[in-house]
Amino acid sequence: MKGSTFARAASLLSPLFSLAQAQEKWTHPGTGIEFWKQTVDTSQTSGGFEWGYALPGEPTGSNDEYIGYIKGSAAGKKGWSGVSHGGGMPNALLLVSWPEGDAVKTTFVYAGGYVNPDPYTGNATLTQISHTVTDDHFELIYRCQWCWIWDQGGADGSQLPTNEVQVIGWAQHKDVPSGTSWTFHNNGQSQFGAQPAQARNAKYFEWANGGGTTPTATPTATPSGGPTPTPSQAVPTTCVGKPAPTGSFDYIVVGAGAGGIPVADRLSESGKSVLLIERGPPSLGRFGGTMKPAWLNGTDLTRFDVPGLCNQIWVDSAGIACTDIDQMAGCVLGGGAAVNAALWWRPVEKDWDYNFPAGWKAADIKAATDRVFKRIPGTDTPSTDGKRYKQEGFNVLSTAFSAAGWKQVKATEQPNEKNFTYSHSVFMYEKGQRQGPLGTYLVSALERKNFQLWQNTKVRRVVRSGGKATGVELDGGDGGYCGTVKLNDGGRVILSAGTFGSTKLLFRSGIGPKAQLNIVKNSIQDGSTLINETQWIDLPVGLNLNDHVNTDTVVRHPNVSFYDFYKAWDGEYPSDSKQYLADRSGILAQSAPNIGPVAWEDVKGSDGIERAIQWTARVEPSPPATDNTSMTISNYLGRGSTSRGALSINGALNIFVSKAPYLQTQEDFDAVVTSIKNLQAAMAKVPGIVFEVPAPNVTVEAYVKSLPLTAAARRANHWIGTAKIGTDSGLTGGSSVVDLNTQVYGTENIHVVDASIFPGHIQTNPTSYIVTVADHAAAKILALGKPSGGTPGTPTPGKQAGAVRN
Repeated sequence: MKGSTFARAASLLSPLFSLAQAQEKWTHPGTGIEFWKQTVDTSQTSGGFEWGYALPGEPTGSNDEYIGYIKGSAAGKKGWSGVSHGGGMPNALLLVSWPEGDAVKTTFVYAGGYVNPDPYTGNATLTQISHTVTDDHFELIYRCQWCWIWDQGGADGSQLPTNEVQVIGWAQHKDVPSGTSWTFHNNGQSQFGAQPAQARNAKYFEWANGGGTTPTATPTATPSGGPTPTPSQAVPTTCVGKPAPTGSFDYIVVGAGAGGIPVADRLSESGKSVLLIERGPPSLGRFGGTMKPAWLNGTDLTRFDVPGLCNQIWVDSAGIACTDIDQMAGCVLGGGAAVNAALWWRPVEKDWDYNFPAGWKAADIKAATDRVFKRIPGTDTPSTDGKRYKQEGFNVLSTAFSAAGWKQVKATEQPNEKNFTYSHSVFMYEKGQRQGPLGTYLVSALERKNFQLWQNTKVRRVVRSGGKATGVELDGGDGGYCGTVKLNDGGRVILSAGTFGSTKLLFRSGIGPKAQLNIVKNSIQDGSTLINETQWIDLPVGLNLNDHVNTDTVVRHPNVSFYDFYKAWDGEYPSDSKQYLADRSGILAQSAPNIGPVAWEDVKGSDGIERAIQWTARVEPSPPATDNTSMTISNYLGRGSTSRGALSINGALNIFVSKAPYLQTQEDFDAVVTSIKNLQAAMAKVPGIVFEVPAPNVTVEAYVKSLPLTAAARRANHWIGTAKIGTDSGLTGGSSVVDLNTQVYGTENIHVVDASIFPGHIQTNPTSYIVTVADHAAAKILALGKPSGGTPGTPTPGKQAGAVRN
């Protein structure tokens, strides 16, 4: 399939959306066109928003068109409204409309990730049927052809109106766009389920043609009223960057995140030459990072150093988020460990014993765990004054948990007590700043002369002959390198680019399912240079994808108040900024958005499997709730879940979730329902707690069923599993990609060390587990052989944005 249309389908009639959104059949008085229409009220977006559509009475031809209706908010004739034809922002055709005088302008755009979108270069065509503009709204009726199927330079996808439901995304902004420059929407966004069956009408072509009964020829309308699209890529692009330094290495580690940094450090302890390559720019100030709000100017801190600024990535991700995947991920030094909320849990022994093979059980990995937590012990009081700030949310919820018989534990000391327990949040901060693997393993690695770090340098593929890697091919970057870096004889390549990044690198190196490798072979960029098909290694790379299933609940209590960390970024709380700068204390020494308590439980299913749940509370409303006394309590289904998804690559060589791994089995669904009922019972112990989502008149079953089974609606962003570790080799029909030494089956010296090797999900946030896996894997890799010595690559003396050495 071109996209994940089948995974988007979910039961409609959403009790969640009905709180703030209305769905109906509606006839437009000016044109007589009957639409299926969705209304989003003013509690979700200032001025409200409406979108509707009509479809041909019967599916016809390519089934790729509709007549649409948009009523957008535009106070003072300013504001844009956007619609995603794929539900989410990435990898979908996006339509943006806005008023200009008495006219309504439109443009199609496309984004491969959570990045500034580009003009769409495909053949989608919009023909306006009618429009009106008032002082506070605009209305547009349009025919949209070639809109349910899209192709942006080989990045193809679709969401045909052939299922029970189509997931439509929307967003609004309070100003008009400025040329091709887009800013993050500031007037709400969400998704809803549209019903194709309710939108079909036998009069469709009469409406589309102004009275005719047969389809028109190709319209003469331009693709949009926006910028003229640029032609699609027709020839491969060339690497842009500096020639790579000469020399070779014993170990080349690709990806400086939670897996790559520790494994590179541990390998460099051996005295062998190690190169760590990071595609993104520096993050923390100590490594040359520069991205920061104005109130940090003049300091050696960046946005990544300050815990309270971690949520900023969701509204300001330029230069940080990966541009070639359809989920939010950090492509900076440290990867996810540089941009996440830094939750840090000592691993639960059950997670190793249930999921991992021999040699990776809790007893096997204990030494690595102890080493990791000696270096990064974690803290539940990150502010340097030892205080916890704005704890109203924790106090309210913990009172309810305690009254219901849940036990409070100190998670740093009682890691295995994870059933009907709760705790303060534990973070990988030290002295009020982000540290984790960046502030420990990377620091010690940079002190060694046999270690090098290259930043702003992408890796295109592993260069190999048969099963033997001889180096990696570089793909440039902002100040980065082009060329090929060679391995010393007996050397090894370790892919630690994360679940999405390592999957992509394996595909581009000719390792993975044949269907995916054929897409790479047929791509413009890699088609002529991909390793010969006779040397492809057929392994189940990209399969076994898993993520915590996220199901948000929302409660409110009058004692709770929301702290706006986004305003803190803008310097609107000067006393808090001043306190943090003075001694790294205060609320900005804590992760946004005021996280805690975190609670856990186990739910045994009818299949006999015990499923682990983590509840993560934060003082922040989630749609449709908007009250500043609201708390979102996210339900994460982890260990024991039996649903799995898949990653795929498209012709533009972007990686996307082609099958979402959420609630595919009844037992997974039942576990979520049971745990939410357990939460409701606990919260009922405090009369002042009011459940907002699910609403009191909605059953838990109906609520959970109503939520789309899409990544945009259900992700926790804790992706794992696509290069599974195990003894059942995928070469002989098994499900594993790497062996017990993390070596890729069918290769002599290619390894994967990151979350993609996890066979199944764990109970908590995964960063500490990834670091522990990397530490343990390094010992196994070192024991495999003794790479010969060589001449480490030597960067040209002087300043180089792509290289760091101490």
